[in-house]
Amino acid sequence: MNIKNTQKSFNKKEIKEIQTAFHKYLEYNLLKDRRSATQSDLYLALAYALREVLVEGWFDTQRSYYQSDCKRVYYISMEFLMGRTLGNALINLGAKEDWELALQEIGLNMSDLVEKEWDAGLGNGGLGRLAACFLDSMATLRLPAYGYGIRYEYGMFQQKIEAGKQVEIADQWLRYSNPWEFVRQEHLHRIPICGQVVTENINGQEVTKWIDTQDIMALAYDIPIPGYDNGVVNTLRLWSAKATHEFELESFNQGNYVGAIESKTHVENVSKVLYPADHTSEGKELRLRQEYFLSAATIKDILHRFEKTHTNYELLPQKVAIQLNDTHPTLAIAELMRILIDEKNIPWDKAWTIVNKTFAYTNHTVLPEALEKWAVPLFEKLLPRHLQIIYKINHDFLEMVQNNFPYDTPLLESLSIIDESHPKAVRMANLAIVASHSVNGVSALHSQILIDELFKDFARLCPEKFNNKTNGITQRRWLLHANPKLSNLITSKIGKKWVTELSELKKLSSLATDISFQKQWSEVKLENKKQLATWISKNLNIEVLPNSLFDCQTKRIHEYKRQLLNVLHVITRYHKLKSNPGLVMAPRTVIFAGKAAPSYTMAKQIIQLINSVGSVINNDPQINDKLKVIFLPNYNVTLAEMIFPASDLSEQISTAGTEASGTGNMKYALNGALTIGTMDGATIEMGEEIGFENLFTFGLSAHQVLEHKKQGYYPIEFYQNNPDLKKTIDMIANGEFSNGDRSTFQSIIGSLLSSDNYLLLADFASYIKAQEMVDELYLNSFEWTRKSILNSAGMGQFSSDRTIMEYAKDIWGVTPTDLKNCP
Repeated sequence: MNIKNTQKSFNKKEIKEIQTAFHKYLEYNLLKDRRSATQSDLYLALAYALREVLVEGWFDTQRSYYQSDCKRVYYISMEFLMGRTLGNALINLGAKEDWELALQEIGLNMSDLVEKEWDAGLGNGGLGRLAACFLDSMATLRLPAYGYGIRYEYGMFQQKIEAGKQVEIADQWLRYSNPWEFVRQEHLHRIPICGQVVTENINGQEVTKWIDTQDIMALAYDIPIPGYDNGVVNTLRLWSAKATHEFELESFNQGNYVGAIESKTHVENVSKVLYPADHTSEGKELRLRQEYFLSAATIKDILHRFEKTHTNYELLPQKVAIQLNDTHPTLAIAELMRILIDEKNIPWDKAWTIVNKTFAYTNHTVLPEALEKWAVPLFEKLLPRHLQIIYKINHDFLEMVQNNFPYDTPLLESLSIIDESHPKAVRMANLAIVASHSVNGVSALHSQILIDELFKDFARLCPEKFNNKTNGITQRRWLLHANPKLSNLITSKIGKKWVTELSELKKLSSLATDISFQKQWSEVKLENKKQLATWISKNLNIEVLPNSLFDCQTKRIHEYKRQLLNVLHVITRYHKLKSNPGLVMAPRTVIFAGKAAPSYTMAKQIIQLINSVGSVINNDPQINDKLKVIFLPNYNVTLAEMIFPASDLSEQISTAGTEASGTGNMKYALNGALTIGTMDGATIEMGEEIGFENLFTFGLSAHQVLEHKKQGYYPIEFYQNNPDLKKTIDMIANGEFSNGDRSTFQSIIGSLLSSDNYLLLADFASYIKAQEMVDELYLNSFEWTRKSILNSAGMGQFSSDRTIMEYAKDIWGVTPTDLKNCP
């Protein structure tokens, strides 16, 4: 089927071709006709037909990469939070209208079928969604690039709320097959693990061998990633763990039926679940196995592709750029060293130069406790040869440091890849920094914190490595696809160039005070809010007013993201409304969504508190529609695509200096939400572009947070000196949201009053004042809408296209390909 990737008027021949392909797949692949087909069958037939179009561009793209022998980028990430593929693929192929019409003519509704697609459960939050945005931008910018991850069988868990508490159930997203993946049986790599290391003398040379290993097979599954309206289709390759032997027949014949499959099950657990809980030794071991499995399979695959056309490994940095998305794939460094020196017989110094020129590392956290460390005994058990290589890397590096800074023991301790505490541990961030030629943060503030605090000794030693690449989002997914009503309005006023050049949105600034445009803008927002309100009513049986202020905080539940501060404001607001029924306040619907890690007890307590507070407020007849509190369960990409267009206010309230960047902040602002936030992460840069007068900022700065902690922080003083804060905390402590049970949330109260690690109480008064300013502005519809338009207009700098262009130019040294010159 030859369907052109152009946004055009309808073509009857092409419409007929779509319908023919659809029925072909329905009948011959799924063995169904229209009478017997379920909605899921119809979705699969549609997906297979569209996949056929993607394959045409895929062949052309990959052929062009080989024929031009271009340098390629390999982006390795434990997470790729892709969401649904169908709608996004139609947008990028420029074919949405044709396919909608083709289905309409045969009595089918596109939106109904889209709903049958499961979200790909390959990510947890911002890290995985960033990786997905980057893949979209790399394809749109025509960069020769590949994503590498793990094909988690169950992915991130599905979240249910039962009695106000989070309950985790398996996310069986692959239960009904995934039409977007292609298994590549020819790309099956053997991954050694465990075993022992021996040295042999061969022809007078000492040779190291890794023997008696317990191998895992890595099987490749490829997913096409189309660029926007350019014919390019890049690849996301995911690895699935397979046993070397499917079945132990001898064990079975001896009556050991469980043992016959036990080994296979143990091996294949590696790709079962994203981020197994690591509060147990078994969980820690499984997570390290996962990270090594991803790293080793990817390095083998990269070298396999390189070796098709090259034999000189010194050319590797000229043909390969590997980007580590956080520390999870850092073992790729040791694995590449192992292969070069043990299997390719390349001298150590030469191999090290190759590795250093090939790898680059992106850091995503400023929290020291979040930096990965692996206990040496566990590391030695699973990866004995890699541990030897890391010790050698560390020895050479520290020797160089000592030569330049003699007798500086604290410096050596700070820089060492090995933490000498008990038990010893391998510091993965230190390894990534030592071995990479580039280390970048993901916002200006974050990158400066890396240089000034977190990695200050590395920055002093090798300042040339450190740089900033502020994160971005793809406007194709988060405006064009997620918010078609607003997209159409914007395009009608400034044209469609913004889809690939987001800076074009600046043209909206001149329309911000135009009454007619404001009316259209507000109507779109209201329609989006009605859609979300309908979803809430249908799924949660709670009625919310679409014309109330939709105040949204949607992100992973974590203490530093301070959902709890938001709850404190909600309770304060509730108390004021109860105490003064005549108080004039803008009606508000406060929306929370996000998952807590299964073993993160405090985060799960916060979810329970949110739901308990919501249960009381939402059922209080005295409050009626003045305030509603909603927790949306099982937050995922599809739900986010409904929330962002409907939001009025975006809560970005992390403790200053803790959020590396944030990308939810960008998605909200792109869709016209105003931000209430601390001076943290990329929110600072957003303020610089949008104008801080068009945001609501509050709270301590990152520097002030540090000063508070240095001087001694006593949260009890804020509790005692602020009547509103005291009343709010007392309401929780006295059981007003737990049926009188004072013990239910005692751990939250105890944490707030004794330590308050993320300074909620210090920022409370400032936050409440900022929320009062929100109320005042929302009652002035002209000013609110003006600022809403200006928020969208100022988002040109925050496209992932800009971010990826900076990576390509400053770090990877890759250039766009030209498919037109490909035979």
